[in-house]
Amino acid sequence: MKSSLAYQTLFDDVDTVPIFPSTRYQGSKLKFLDWIWNCVKDIPFTTCLDAFGGTGSVAYRFKQEGKAVTYNDILPFNYIIGKALIENSHQTLSNSEVESLLSPSTGISYPSFIADTFKDIYFTDEENKWLDIVSTNIRGMKDPYKQAIAYFALFQSCIIKRPYNLFHRKNLYVRTQDVQRSFGNKVTWDTPFEIHFKKFVEEANNAVFDNGSFCKASNLDALHISSKYDLVYIDTPYLNNKGVGVDYADFYHFLNGIVNYTEWKDMIDYKSKHLRLKRRENDWNDKIKILDAFKKLFATYKHSVLVISYRSNGIPTIDELCHILQEQGRSTSVKTSNEMKYALSNSANREVLIISMPKEY
Repeated sequence: MKSSLAYQTLFDDVDTVPIFPSTRYQGSKLKFLDWIWNCVKDIPFTTCLDAFGGTGSVAYRFKQEGKAVTYNDILPFNYIIGKALIENSHQTLSNSEVESLLSPSTGISYPSFIADTFKDIYFTDEENKWLDIVSTNIRGMKDPYKQAIAYFALFQSCIIKRPYNLFHRKNLYVRTQDVQRSFGNKVTWDTPFEIHFKKFVEEANNAVFDNGSFCKASNLDALHISSKYDLVYIDTPYLNNKGVGVDYADFYHFLNGIVNYTEWKDMIDYKSKHLRLKRRENDWNDKIKILDAFKKLFATYKHSVLVISYRSNGIPTIDELCHILQEQGRSTSVKTSNEMKYALSNSANREVLIISMPKEY
């Protein structure tokens, strides 16, 4: 088993240290990574699962430490991010490959689904046409890891050009109207897709490395993963004490549409003004069902060390989660990141880490 010094031994030359790409993704744990690692570094483990992988920042941190990491996320676009940054150990995109993605190729009849369907909703007419072309070129790529990097760059480019970095409402007008603004970055919004895309390809290329262990990405329901892991990191969708949560599938539906481009038209809820995808039942966003979902999740990984990222004002409460774990015969401790709070939050809403050891430890 590799030691907790793996980060230093893997990257003796500081100039070779891979850097996790920038992201504007809701709920990213990027600023908590060192704190999370310091809380778990003395736990002996080789294999680990990031069950709700999101941006992949925690899985990436574990990969940097030489662990055999499985990144998992139920959202297809997130899975592709995990494939690009966690599973991928060698492949990068060359400048010539990037250039070939950014313009039409002769002999290809390009579809116009985004331009026809999403006019005046998220992006300008010219940008929608560009998205149709580039997403089609990406779908035609043969190498799955190069393709994953290209998709990653496209996803991040779409996010950075959106007000609030989300697709939760029809609000292109926020970008285009000629008014004085107190938020957002109009320069970023108006920067051409092509420039953003190249920047994010470079960031993804710089993040690719081989840690010497077997790492992979999966696209499964976290309750239905059969493999066994020494440690399972859990960062479920979060419900605050008012029962309000983050619906990632709704906030980023446009990106899942891009992944499923040829089936996209049949996936849309055409009654919604912003043409989101049809909603599926999600226990993690239901304040009635979420407690039972946690019980099932903990039971699924009863033989693993559980490391649960949470917030101090969540539903269920921390005490309720600890009670479930103790009923399953586990020893449990709670770490609170007192020195770091979420922006615009009060002292009652802090980042918490619940560490729970199975019976056999």
